[in-house]
Amino acid sequence: MSMTVAQLEAAKARFGELLVEQDKRIERMKAQGDFINYAELDKIIIGVCGGDGIGPAITGQAQRILEFLLEEEVEKGRVEFKVIDGLTIERRAAMQKAIPDDTLAELKECHVILKGPTTTPRKGDPWPNVESANVAMRKELDLFANVRPVRIPEQGIDWTFYRENTEGAYAVGSKGVHVTEDLGIDFTVVTSQGTERIIRAAFEYAKANGKTRVTAVTKANIIKTTDGKFLDTFREIAKEYPGIVADDWYIDIMTAKLIDETRRRDFQVVVLPNLYGDIITDEAAEFQGGVGTAGSANIGKRYAMFEAIHGSAPRMVAEGRAKYADPCSVIRAAAMLLSHIGYQKQSDALYQALDICTVTEKKLVMTGHEDGATNTEFADYIMETIRGLK
Repeated sequence: MSMTVAQLEAAKARFGELLVEQDKRIERMKAQGDFINYAELDKIIIGVCGGDGIGPAITGQAQRILEFLLEEEVEKGRVEFKVIDGLTIERRAAMQKAIPDDTLAELKECHVILKGPTTTPRKGDPWPNVESANVAMRKELDLFANVRPVRIPEQGIDWTFYRENTEGAYAVGSKGVHVTEDLGIDFTVVTSQGTERIIRAAFEYAKANGKTRVTAVTKANIIKTTDGKFLDTFREIAKEYPGIVADDWYIDIMTAKLIDETRRRDFQVVVLPNLYGDIITDEAAEFQGGVGTAGSANIGKRYAMFEAIHGSAPRMVAEGRAKYADPCSVIRAAAMLLSHIGYQKQSDALYQALDICTVTEKKLVMTGHEDGATNTEFADYIMETIRGLK
């Protein structure tokens, strides 16, 4: 055979290391307690982490809006904002870490985090192969549920996606094995604990919000072990929710059905493994105006992180256009953050203002260039609109 004994043994050893890592993660999941109760906290600490590229420019505007909406809570000492730097690609590359240790320690001092986009190096980039900061944060803080809503009432679209965040094809995405010059292997991971908690979270959300349908998306007809386990678990948990219709679709046909005007209105809550969730939620965001308009929640039992779902757009920074970057995605994430920590009135006001500013009134338009509004002007517009709602 072309593969040497040494190459085979090295690959087996690497696979063994990964198995041990995942087994330890399972034990940590088994030991988890209940979800944090924000109402019982003396103070809620909101971390604001701008990331890199256009991240600081747009996240700073979302922070201004949050501080405006929570002004009384800050004055009373119920809410504190903590600005966290250190997730730039330059610093992460210099430290050879997805998240530098001191930055991770700061993040863990917070209860919820508003995060801007971060650069993930690709082949051919001038950066070392550090892991995605998003993937690392989800693993370090155990943010297992990535929740992305897409709502367009005039088209009958009201979707909420529950994407598993810590397993699947992304779990060990930087730890594949180059066995030989001709053979590379990557791994996908699924556990009973990880699968059960994301599926149960989707059903619990549906139950609490009057939803009547939960849909699983896999490729279990081909990826029989991991996707098969996800689908089997979904079917078992669905039996506990007799008032909710449970169905499943394969990822390829699901991408088609989202553009089928006669079928897409049927979908309500969708639960998916990591990779498929990444693909589908970007497609779904296009109906709402693109990934630049969509926010995302990353929920765990102790921590929660809210972010824009688009990239860091380094070209815009290089061309001096960061101040023209659209902040709507991270502002929607801020609205989700408000709801998550119990400030539903403020969240509703922000969502209403976003609808007015981006759909019905549109006094300002973001183009990404000098012929459009700056993100500072747009944030001012949103706050002026909120004042008008009171």
